Amino acid sequence: MNAVHIHEFLVGPGFIPSVRGPARHARSSALRRSTRNAAGVAGAVAGVVALVGGVFTGVSNAAPTTGAYRIVNGAGGLCLTVPGSSGSDGVQLTVSACTGTTNQTWTLSAQGSGVRLTAGNSGKCAGVTGASTSAGKAVQQENCTGATSQTWELTASGSTYRVVNANSDKCLNTADNSTASGALVQQNSCDSVATKQWTLQPTGSTPSGTPTSSPTSTPTGTPTSNPTPPSGWPGANGSQAVTSTISVSGTMDGNLRRYYASGAMGDGGQSESQKPIFELANGATLKNVIIGSPGADGVHCLGSCTLQSVWWEDVGEDAATLLGSSSSQVMTIDGGGARSASDKVFQHNGPGTMVIRNFQVDNFGKLYRACGNCTNSYQRHVQMSNIVATYPGKALAGINTNWGDTARFSNITIKNDPDHKMIVCLKYKGVPKGSEPTEIGSGADGTNCLYSASDIHYQ
Repeated sequence: MNAVHIHEFLVGPGFIPSVRGPARHARSSALRRSTRNAAGVAGAVAGVVALVGGVFTGVSNAAPTTGAYRIVNGAGGLCLTVPGSSGSDGVQLTVSACTGTTNQTWTLSAQGSGVRLTAGNSGKCAGVTGASTSAGKAVQQENCTGATSQTWELTASGSTYRVVNANSDKCLNTADNSTASGALVQQNSCDSVATKQWTLQPTGSTPSGTPTSSPTSTPTGTPTSNPTPPSGWPGANGSQAVTSTISVSGTMDGNLRRYYASGAMGDGGQSESQKPIFELANGATLKNVIIGSPGADGVHCLGSCTLQSVWWEDVGEDAATLLGSSSSQVMTIDGGGARSASDKVFQHNGPGTMVIRNFQVDNFGKLYRACGNCTNSYQRHVQMSNIVATYPGKALAGINTNWGDTARFSNITIKNDPDHKMIVCLKYKGVPKGSEPTEIGSGADGTNCLYSASDIHYQ
């Protein structure tokens, strides 16, 4: 009897695997994997309970191939997400807290040697950028073409599954195996690391880790497909002079009190010797705070942190700076606004990702700048969604393309700029400390500056 390759091609509610002989589907990447991975073959054989007329029936731990699901990461319990509910091509997928919204809903349908994953909010397919077979390449949403780079195979891994790209034989994973909300999703070589294991939850079930009762408001960090642009500015509930940096661990709620620098903290100019008003430890949250004038050096974040409804009445040296040293760290600015920044609003000195959403800014230099001449030449990423920027302003983001920085934009509103002078994405060539980076271009390119015309609105 000829050798038979077993592949878990699951074709419907019965989940019956097909049998592929050496002469059939010889080019299938799944077959190549089955011959290379004896353990995987043994696991498939263990699931077989009968052989009738050359067709196997009955299989253990079978995965669905049709229906709508949340795809949940095995390490952090976060859901595969289209950030900002974007409808644009080329938007890299992320993981975030499971909320049951359409940008976390994936419809599985049979395609080629496996399934296609179609985003519920956009109707676009999960695929690997450029159909690359290299590790570390972004997994993004794209127009569905039926390409093998948009075909995924669900391979049993204990009680979870590896989601394997049919074109590259590489596994769906988070960048640097991050478990942080907002972590970018990419493909990497398959192994037993927990971030490469996924579970599938039917969308009719309650998302893991969420309350069973209905929330009274839209979950923070999950914009709707047509989010309301931020507007308005809160009044202060009193004021407090700050003469030494306030350290924050855990959560600090300022109840919309105004904090401003005093004494040796700094005058709110562009001197780099100024001190931050707040310094956030890794994992800290600062919310409902107004930073008045002088703002000194605003807020320093020493790792992953969250700024929720923080307002800068007059930006000092910078509104906030992401420091730290981990490539998996994420600084999230959710809500709030900033005015009168003669240079940058948000400065990114460490590695990792900065997420800016539901934010308003006016009269500024750059909303975001990835440091172009810091001591360490890190790769840095920014994601902006639901932003209202009022001219004058030079640029929304400045990034260093030679270091692989990326900037992603969705639902951006630019006001009072009829001549479109404000640059959405400004590109620099990063240089060693002591030199000055040079501007080398601007505009969407599908690699570093990621947006389409439909993502930018002018009023």
